[in-house]
Amino acid sequence: MKDETEVTRDFWDKLYAGFVVGGQGNPNRYLVSEAEDLMPGIALDLGCAQGADALWLARRGWEVTAVDVSEVALERARENAAEAELADRITFEQHDLAVSFPAGRFDLVSAQFLHSPIAGPGERERILRRAAEAVAPGGHLLVVSHQSVPAWHPGMPEGLTEHPLNLTVPTPEKNIAALHLADGEWDMIRAEIVTIEVASPTGEPGIREDHLLHYQRKTRA
Repeated sequence: MKDETEVTRDFWDKLYAGFVVGGQGNPNRYLVSEAEDLMPGIALDLGCAQGADALWLARRGWEVTAVDVSEVALERARENAAEAELADRITFEQHDLAVSFPAGRFDLVSAQFLHSPIAGPGERERILRRAAEAVAPGGHLLVVSHQSVPAWHPGMPEGLTEHPLNLTVPTPEKNIAALHLADGEWDMIRAEIVTIEVASPTGEPGIREDHLLHYQRKTRA
């Protein structure tokens, strides 16, 4: 019988194996908007997928630890980093974040749409709390979550229908509470729901809401 980490890894490996090979895609818009003016330092990219965010950070001078549970995603991210001649600025690590977490403290911790249809109760909240703990004094914490998706948003990818669709879309209040930020230790840079217009692959319009949280840990509490 497979343990929970094997089940999680197999789920995401199967999902990424179904993606088109080639290219890493574009960096997340909120990473760009929130981090483009930050002084480069050491960054942690949680759920790096095929490496778009990690490569964007590395190009801007950051030293990046990029993490994913899927070896398929990580292998493609490594290939993209090598092709971009940025492999020396990015360390890729395989973690099931519900079980293990990268060591160290970071000047930027980014968790972009860290949702999982197969996450156990409280799993996402525990991961976000670990993410906040990993921010160094003076560092930034960026957490972006889906708040709502259009009606045409796809369900499970083909072949993954044995898993329930549960994207763990919490309220903004629960997102903030999950971070367990100590009073007086953090400055809120931005906390809001952002509404954007999106289109389906067939051109059907829709509205998506994202919950954006950006905090900076004070250098002295």
